[in-house]
Amino acid sequence: MPQSSTPPPSAPGRSGVTANVVRGCLGNLVEWYDWFAYATFSIYFASVFFPEGNQTAQLLSTAVVFAVGFFMRPLGGWLLGAYADRFGRRRALTLSVTLMSAGSLTIAFAPGHDVIGLWAPALLVLARLAQGLSVGGEFGSSASYLSEVAPAGRRGFYSSFQYVSIVLGQLAALLVAIVLQNLLTEDQLHGWGWRVPFVIGAIAGLVVMYLRRSMEESTHFEQERARTAAERAGAAPAERKGLIALFAEYPRQLLAVFGLAIGGTVAFYTYTTYLQKYLVNTAGIPKATVTLIGFAALFVYMLMQPAVGALSDRVGRRPVMFAFSGGCMLLTVPLMTLLGRTSSPWIAFLLMTVALTFVTGYSALAAIIKAEMFPTKVRALGVGLPHALVTATFGGLTEPVALALKDAGRENLFFWYVTGCVGLTFLATLLVKEPSRTSHLDAPAAPAATPAPAKTAPLA
Repeated sequence: MPQSSTPPPSAPGRSGVTANVVRGCLGNLVEWYDWFAYATFSIYFASVFFPEGNQTAQLLSTAVVFAVGFFMRPLGGWLLGAYADRFGRRRALTLSVTLMSAGSLTIAFAPGHDVIGLWAPALLVLARLAQGLSVGGEFGSSASYLSEVAPAGRRGFYSSFQYVSIVLGQLAALLVAIVLQNLLTEDQLHGWGWRVPFVIGAIAGLVVMYLRRSMEESTHFEQERARTAAERAGAAPAERKGLIALFAEYPRQLLAVFGLAIGGTVAFYTYTTYLQKYLVNTAGIPKATVTLIGFAALFVYMLMQPAVGALSDRVGRRPVMFAFSGGCMLLTVPLMTLLGRTSSPWIAFLLMTVALTFVTGYSALAAIIKAEMFPTKVRALGVGLPHALVTATFGGLTEPVALALKDAGRENLFFWYVTGCVGLTFLATLLVKEPSRTSHLDAPAAPAATPAPAKTAPLA
């Protein structure tokens, strides 16, 4: 194919890369803190927003509202993904954290069911809709930004910090839970203490909104913006963009992202979010002890992300993804069975850590393996929209499916459901090609004053 004389986009120096990654991840951390604060504290506020009933029924109600937030994520993936591809990663990331903070503020001050009746769960749903829109747009924009500012040969390492910040957000929510559980009584936590983490999230979001405005835009996007300006001036032929370009030009990549995300998302929410309720509701371990188990296991899980991301830079993306999907297919049923029967906090911690070790094979690569499939013009949309659709239909239903099967006395079927979803990721990995030295992230941009070179077959 004809090659442009324009040099490839250059990444900033190492200190510049680190500074941009940190600022991007701080916003990601706050967003996911807010997101997981809901899951962490739902065991306390379930009775506030919903009529009295048995614990499983109330948890099922809050889990359904959790799922409602997921169903806004495709809209967020579409709108904020397209916004990021058109106006920049920085502006999209700033907007997403603002929406998340607004949702947290609503939950923090919403009256309970005993005060305003059905308006209480309605406000909860409204807040989750705003947060779902935020998170739906966050993933694609964040994945694009981290992959674009990272230097070649280190993209797996730097992009893995997306899930470092996600897990760190969850750890922050758990840390707040541990502190409150030790400072407040059970009645105080159920009465008003659960509101504290949402106030913290709203305030932190305002701070990060300011910090994200100072982030540097990626060189890849700046070059794409210059090329688009040349198109409008008539100096270069116009290219299709947005949804039309995404579905017409990259159907194989979209299919691969769908498949990769299904098993990874279900496994992630099973072992990081639902498992805490599972240990309380099935294994019978006290809430405070489960919080400590989850915190310790997730801390180890967080530390594994950069190591596995760096490993993928050396051995490739496919071997690591096969290790995740193959391991989870073999181990999910026995691990979940043992976790449901143990009363030992140490055994529960060990089993949870084993499961999360395999999940790292997906989460450390979730951003980069998808971002490498698309060019700059549709990268945020191409990564964000299919990922958001999967999390809405599979991730958001993880807890409701698990709790509904438990309520029906068939909890073991959920273990096989997770195994089947991971099997789809195993098949999708077969569609993935290892990035070459001329991948979309390394390929030179077309000169602004000349027609763009013919498009090579996108990597999948």
